[in-house]
Amino acid sequence: MTHPIIKDLESRYTAKSYDSSKKVSQEDMKVLMDAIRLSASSINSQPWKFIVLESDAAKQRMDNTFANKFQFNQPHVTSASHIILFAHNPAYTKADYDKVVDQYVRDGRVSEENREQAYSSFPFVGLNTDENGRNADWTKSQTYLALGNALHVLARLGIDSTTMEGVDSELISKEFEAELGGYECHVALAIGYHNPEEDYNAKLPKSRLAAEEVVITL
Repeated sequence: MTHPIIKDLESRYTAKSYDSSKKVSQEDMKVLMDAIRLSASSINSQPWKFIVLESDAAKQRMDNTFANKFQFNQPHVTSASHIILFAHNPAYTKADYDKVVDQYVRDGRVSEENREQAYSSFPFVGLNTDENGRNADWTKSQTYLALGNALHVLARLGIDSTTMEGVDSELISKEFEAELGGYECHVALAIGYHNPEEDYNAKLPKSRLAAEEVVITL
């Protein structure tokens, strides 16, 4: 009997065409966004923002960012139910980590008296920060932890998805400047329900390298 987790991952694939008449329910969206928010991150830094594009107006703004390149992903913007921009803080600082520690205190994870102890992991940020104060490589990596978590949750919910690294980060930064607030977006996620007549990828068999080629047990 196949484990439910494996069934989820065997059924998941990258949708190539969406049925624009079908929308993801608000209930499922809440589950998804709560799951994304609960994703793991290095030192629990949470250096991210997740911008959900649901309205036609918001999707049109995203559509505008395909003016120069990556037009192969453009159809997903208007046909998928939602688009989620996964954005990261390119210059994470102690002030950003202060917000995490503040939440620790509110949640009772750390007492106010022991507040300073919560910063014991913060030096790791310095190890990933260059002379200009940028640590984008490190913070960007955290968004992919959240993205991977999202893909599994979507598979469990029976919702199709398309990861889009083919997005114009520069134009997204301009179009969504107010919402990003200095964060950068290099990957987006389209979600919804595929068009069975046009989604060729849904009909193809799952294909992965054999376990013995990628798993080494010592």
